[in-house]
Amino acid sequence: MEFMDILANALRGAVGPEAAIYALAAVGLNLHFGYTGLLNFGQVGFMLVGAYGVAISVATWGLPLWAGILVGIGCAVILALILGIPTLRLRGDYLAVTTIAAAEVLRYLYRSSYAEPLTGGVYGLSQFADGFFDLNPFTESLVLGPFSFSARNLWMMSSAWGLVMLFSLLIFLLMRSPWGRVLKSVREDELAARSLGKNVYAYKMQSLILGGVIGALAGALLAMHGQTVNPDIYMPAVTFYLWAIVILGGASRVLGPIVGSVIFWFLLTFLDALLRQATTQGIIPPGILAASEVSAMRFVFVGLLLVVLMAFRPAGILGNAEELRLSVR
Repeated sequence: MEFMDILANALRGAVGPEAAIYALAAVGLNLHFGYTGLLNFGQVGFMLVGAYGVAISVATWGLPLWAGILVGIGCAVILALILGIPTLRLRGDYLAVTTIAAAEVLRYLYRSSYAEPLTGGVYGLSQFADGFFDLNPFTESLVLGPFSFSARNLWMMSSAWGLVMLFSLLIFLLMRSPWGRVLKSVREDELAARSLGKNVYAYKMQSLILGGVIGALAGALLAMHGQTVNPDIYMPAVTFYLWAIVILGGASRVLGPIVGSVIFWFLLTFLDALLRQATTQGIIPPGILAASEVSAMRFVFVGLLLVVLMAFRPAGILGNAEELRLSVR
């Protein structure tokens, strides 16, 4: 097998556009879970409304791209209010149930025949990000030894990783402000925060909105990256990939989502290339693993590695086990 090619592909995947986009969405989830203790199992719902906010605005309504991004952000704020108003005064598991259900309801709503004139239904929408790629300053591909990135991917990587760094810096500054310290107190003990006169409900809502907006921007970037949006891209599994990234890197750590996303995508890409070469060259017999099963099997291996990590370092690579003992009353 060509191990150098496999390793090069894995390293490209670890820093590629998908890794950056998932890292951005995980930054929002880390704000919810790591810093506030909100059990959000529907981050993909915020990604969906962000993606369709851009796609519908540009492809269906003919608005400019920047207006579509603002529409996506507005939809994320509205979604956070709809989810948060009835649930944030209750126990944390109510938010978990509500968010995962809401994300699925939205997916079925956007793919329904009733919404097809607006959303494209099961076929989705395409070719709405030309305005973004027209701004691409890169005119040639980048080749560094075994690594190569097209000009298009370089532009998407620069934009996505730039937003990751920007929002990571914002979270870093916020967590060292009085607002961030209140969020951490809410995560540790809501009753103690209330006893000090803090409006716990308002702080939770603010965190849900900000993390949701970050997720919506990640969804918009994911849609622009492929120049297409389809409801079935935003399956519940995407949220659990984000949870794996946050836990792998370490919740309540600014760099946790970045480290987690890089490692997660490195492992996925490495295992995919390794297993495909092994099945193609007959090293793994078809009776044990068929080529069509590789995509699913790589997640099995990643899951096993996460189980091992949780056994020996339950707080993740950068995390602190003490900070994961959350109060979700």
